[in-house]
Amino acid sequence: MNIVKVSRACGLLLFSLTLFLGAQLFAQEEVEAAASAVAEVTEKSLDDKINAAVEPVTSVIVSVVFYSVPIAGQMVPLVLIWLLVGAIIFTVYFRFINIRGFGLALDIVRGKYTDPNEKGEVSHFQALSAALSGTVGLGNIAGVAVAISLGGPGATFWMILAGILGMSSKFVECTLGVKYRQIDENGTTYGGPMYYLSRGFAEKGMLGLGNVLAAFFAIVCIGGSLGGGNMFQINQAYSQFVDVTGGDASWWAGKGWLFGLIVAVVVGFVIIGGIRSIAKTTAKIVPFMCGIYVVAAIIILFANFSQIPSAIGQIFAGAFSGSAVAGGFIGVLIQGFKRAAFSNEAGIGSASIAHSAVRTENPASEGLVSLLEPFIDTVVVCTMTALVIIITGTYTGAEELGGVGVTSAAFESVLPWFKFVLAVAVILFAFSTMIAWSYYGEQCWVYLFGRTEKAKLVYKLIFCLFVVIGASMTLGNVIDFSDAMIFAMCFPNVIGLYFLMPKAKEELNKYMAKIADGTIARRD
Repeated sequence: MNIVKVSRACGLLLFSLTLFLGAQLFAQEEVEAAASAVAEVTEKSLDDKINAAVEPVTSVIVSVVFYSVPIAGQMVPLVLIWLLVGAIIFTVYFRFINIRGFGLALDIVRGKYTDPNEKGEVSHFQALSAALSGTVGLGNIAGVAVAISLGGPGATFWMILAGILGMSSKFVECTLGVKYRQIDENGTTYGGPMYYLSRGFAEKGMLGLGNVLAAFFAIVCIGGSLGGGNMFQINQAYSQFVDVTGGDASWWAGKGWLFGLIVAVVVGFVIIGGIRSIAKTTAKIVPFMCGIYVVAAIIILFANFSQIPSAIGQIFAGAFSGSAVAGGFIGVLIQGFKRAAFSNEAGIGSASIAHSAVRTENPASEGLVSLLEPFIDTVVVCTMTALVIIITGTYTGAEELGGVGVTSAAFESVLPWFKFVLAVAVILFAFSTMIAWSYYGEQCWVYLFGRTEKAKLVYKLIFCLFVVIGASMTLGNVIDFSDAMIFAMCFPNVIGLYFLMPKAKEELNKYMAKIADGTIARRD
């Protein structure tokens, strides 16, 4: 029980410190300066007007959410410390469930312990695919390149470690997501941090606090779904599409609205069917998009097979050098988490919304399945990307090429046509991320405004409208705002995980006991 008390105290202390620092930031003169600067801007376009309008609010919110503290000479956002400390505590409290539960997780997702007649809407594999579609994306392409560019090859070690620790956070939040979910008379599931914060805290006699945390989570999740989970994705997909079709000379140049409209129609057709339609789509897209990307990486690694030992040596040799340690944390934790949550979103709470729809009556079973997410996203896909970049040495030109450009150049060094494959991958990654985040946002929307079909339709229409907006605009400040929204989700979520992790442990013990005594039989 000591670790529970310590973790709760740690959580409340960090959260209180964040609020205090936020209050201090609100009083700083830089906010007034930002507001006056905006007033002096001469708007030349709709993009400028939107960016100028949100800049005062964005500057404050970003400063609060990403408030940085000096560690070893580097400025590290407090939110990353919040997530990392939580991941370490959960790993220790659950006795390294990220390692010892890995084999069982594979068996569950393969259907070895599955009863198709249990309550829920999607299978374990479909739930995993839907959640993965929201995490596997541009971070695996651009984020890794930025991390290595900042920290050198040694940054890869810290990236892998962050992924392994994140598996424990994912286990806790997804177990709780299933435990506290609600299923209506039509069999539709409603779950996620909104429900385990409100219902879980109510069990502990803290209904008011739970409702406040749940409402705060829902609000910022909706903001994140429309920004980082939508506009940022379509904007990057459109840019990549224009690049491979001729750049400024492309017929599509300047027609972002048309590209966005086409994608919005396709997205609309998928999300109108709810989680079952989304899960069926992602169950096909995620394996395909990961497959073509990983196969291309394997081809390059085989072509440079003799250099793989040297690359691995560089990773371990550089991991503990002064510059690499600092660069690794900056590249992985700051770039990986901050830039549209393009790592594994462990601790953010979003994935538990998708996993809550699974067909199971044993919450811990889906918690185990969910720990595969950070492994696939970070340990496998990101590491493959890192090895390709290190072996080809393209990270040395990061300033000129940019994140996506570094990865593209690395693959093109062996596969000259890879930029076209990359364009397809980026579009598929963006599309799958959008449909996953549409579900996250919708669940939070109906939590706040009611579970009526009208409320769901209103959100879906808004989401599709933002697809068109995101493709046709340059939305710098809006993207910064949405990034802050996504990371703000982790504050109420991790507090909930600290208070409710004993409940998750009870569910794990019950599930393991059922397997041990044969109540849940293995299906071979």
